[in-house]
Amino acid sequence: RHRHKEKWAATAPRIPSTRLALHHFDTSYSLHLGALWPSVRAGLLCEQKYGALLNNFAAADHVPQELELLDATDFVSEALQKAQQWQEGAAVGEVARECQEGSGDGRTVMQAEMMTQAEMSPPLCASISSKIKCYTFPKGDITRFRPARPDALGLLDYYLMDAASLLPVLALNVQPDDFVLDLCAAPGGKTLALLQTGFCGHLAANDVSISRTKRLYEILHSYVPREVKDTVSVTSYDGRDWDQVKGGTFHKVLVDVPCTTDRHSAMEEENNIFHKRRTKERQMLPMLQLQLLMAGILTTKPGGEVVYSTCSLSPLQNECVVERALDVAEAQFDIRIHVEDLSHFRMLFQDTFSFFSDCRLGELVLPHLTANFGPMYFCKLRRM
Repeated sequence: RHRHKEKWAATAPRIPSTRLALHHFDTSYSLHLGALWPSVRAGLLCEQKYGALLNNFAAADHVPQELELLDATDFVSEALQKAQQWQEGAAVGEVARECQEGSGDGRTVMQAEMMTQAEMSPPLCASISSKIKCYTFPKGDITRFRPARPDALGLLDYYLMDAASLLPVLALNVQPDDFVLDLCAAPGGKTLALLQTGFCGHLAANDVSISRTKRLYEILHSYVPREVKDTVSVTSYDGRDWDQVKGGTFHKVLVDVPCTTDRHSAMEEENNIFHKRRTKERQMLPMLQLQLLMAGILTTKPGGEVVYSTCSLSPLQNECVVERALDVAEAQFDIRIHVEDLSHFRMLFQDTFSFFSDCRLGELVLPHLTANFGPMYFCKLRRM
């Protein structure tokens, strides 16, 4: 008589959000990625791989040696070495070509490839900050990094993050005294990476979420000394309105937009955008992304650069948003945008990441069991 039936049906979702997300991914990404999708799917559902971004502000000279003893390597400096080797190979190839002139085409295929790579290498060296150092374990090695430790002044020695998240920062190619805007900055990994370049004349870090901005403050407090923090302004504006606050004032703008966060959506129920109550919000994401990218473009000086990025595999949130922004910029604002070629990133970082070779615009890192970083899409735009 005193028994009662638990009212679970009214409150608990019948289908877990993670299952809804996977069903959506299976439907759309199997078409987009074709034969690659099963391995990408397996990567999404397995433990993510991390990189250790060294904190240049901490007194931690012993850390590189400690990590190298564990067989971790700095993938950024490895890419720089590769670019320099291509340049040296180009010089050799040029001499060989001159020697062969007049006797037909004497270049081997390998020499031709070295020449092609070397012709690209000056922008390669120039487009990578040698001050950013991020250690990763080799492909197939799933060793975990120890937690970060404080130095004598309390600054942590490294920041653990998806190493693919550094690629948009490297693509932005911050130069000395640049005014830089991180439009959707929280939780703060990319903001910290931007500061590691040592080049930001001023960095504006904005995020609409006040609670997420608190996490950004925590990262700045844990990793950055006071004199550097003074060059950073943290705000909580709606990023879509930023151009009305400070239009046309920044040399470099990072627009790392909210997205379906595919790895999180496939693995975690908490704060999952595929929850049925968030259907409308999810459907409106491409519009929000377009508005944020347009605000980023409008807040950039003529000649300045914008990097757009997501952690989604979806072409609707990636290339389609960029293509729409190009149209809107020209039609509504008479602004011409040039899409920069980032294909050299694919060659430089292929030993660390698995790239999708068929992006119409920009580059996409695919999760893969042997290199389980990403997804990370990034595309660089120059305001003409």
